[in-house]
Amino acid sequence: MHDTRKTNRLKSPYIWTFTTYFTEGFPYTIIRTISSLFLRDMNVRLESIGLTSLFGLPWILKFLWGPQVDRFSTKRSWMLYTQFLLSLMMMLAAFFAPFSWGITAIVILFFVGSIIAATHDIAIDGYYMEALDEDGQAKFVGYRVMAYRIAMMAGTGIIATIGTTVDWSTAFLSAGVIFGFFFLYHIFFLPKVENVAHSFKELFKSFLKPKIFTTASAIAIIVIGIRTLYVSEAYASLKAQYPVLKKVWFSHWVGALLFLSLLLVFLFRNKIKAIIMRDPDSFYAKAFATFADREKIGVILAFIIFLRTGEFMLTSMLSPFFVDLGIKVHYGWLSSFVGLPLSIIGAMLGGFCISKFSLKRVIWPFLLLQNLTNIIYMILAFHLSNFIEINTGVEVAQPIGALNLFWVAFVHGFDQLSGGLGTAVLMTFLMRICLKEFKAAHYAIGTGLMSISGVFAGVLSGFLVSWFGYGFFFGISFCISVPGMIVVFFIPHYVFSRSTGTLQS
Repeated sequence: MHDTRKTNRLKSPYIWTFTTYFTEGFPYTIIRTISSLFLRDMNVRLESIGLTSLFGLPWILKFLWGPQVDRFSTKRSWMLYTQFLLSLMMMLAAFFAPFSWGITAIVILFFVGSIIAATHDIAIDGYYMEALDEDGQAKFVGYRVMAYRIAMMAGTGIIATIGTTVDWSTAFLSAGVIFGFFFLYHIFFLPKVENVAHSFKELFKSFLKPKIFTTASAIAIIVIGIRTLYVSEAYASLKAQYPVLKKVWFSHWVGALLFLSLLLVFLFRNKIKAIIMRDPDSFYAKAFATFADREKIGVILAFIIFLRTGEFMLTSMLSPFFVDLGIKVHYGWLSSFVGLPLSIIGAMLGGFCISKFSLKRVIWPFLLLQNLTNIIYMILAFHLSNFIEINTGVEVAQPIGALNLFWVAFVHGFDQLSGGLGTAVLMTFLMRICLKEFKAAHYAIGTGLMSISGVFAGVLSGFLVSWFGYGFFFGISFCISVPGMIVVFFIPHYVFSRSTGTLQS
């Protein structure tokens, strides 16, 4: 009896909500944040570090395979398989780190890992909405944000400290061990709350169907065609004629193509929906059609895309900023003992305020606080510009002084507090636009669209810092965030209702 009660406690949503969202945030932090700290510590150029934002492409593209996670096997199974692969990724990074070719190998490994991590995110978000009813989802929204923020702090605190003070091989090995611990818990204690609709075997068979094979081949041909054009002599001559094209990367063209495709779906959504509804088995197509067929969908898309642009731009250069400032050895404790408690407070306070005052009332002030971080970082960067100039690229950094370190800690703390508030708003908003028939697919589409701006902003960030310096860069990143705050006033009222809705015929 005692063992049964203990097992039930281990299966409580208070535990698995924490563990699942920790495992969602941890690999994201390793791939998107720790990678830039690692590369800058290895003296990689800022322009190249900015290109690591390409790791965000799978988070844009994941809506293409989101419906498959809904349809085949269970979210729990998807979670376990992807967690095993992510553990392996971190272990391989530890093995590659000491070698001269290790930087290139780790970059490739992290890009493959980003595809796996994006799929892992789809499964976790779908599982959360499947395992809990609407009241439960609202109850745990602050809790899951807290878990995600703790995962980020574990990466930027524990793993970053080990990497900058011991070595990066030990750091990546430690990351694999931490992630593996949560993976083992999920194997034994993650509740089985779903029935298998279609098996993985059927998923593999579906790839062999002529329609699927033709569609996949067409997409591959288009992407390969863009890539071939991008490296062709004709495009090289165009770049010589129009220098602005030198700043447009292959990923930009892919992102533009995806956005154009979505725009066409929006413009012709009624015709597409009529065609799709003739085939009752077209689950994949229905997922996209029902997402696009909303009142004021253009406003919703604009808000999702612009929502975190400024934050993405800031985050992509934050680790290099700390390295160039000369405080990389302080990065760990700043994250663990300053950022962590304040991010928890922000997440829990955000969930409480949304529950008490409604999403509609808090969405704009919370986003304003989140984006004011960019202004504060701008002031900090100008104040410490002399130290940035002295410490960039040196082996032994000149100390910035206790008072300046205090101001860095203050700004970082405000960043994490406001970031927790903003993330609570983001998660609640995305859940509100999901129809219950397509929870994982719609959430994947929403987060994928949100990541489009992250890739563009992140890739551009390295060049902006090189051209203008950190101070002006942080100011520019705030200006980039303004459109998202303006769009808030045009969001349709139904998004702020508690019900996620049902499929309309």
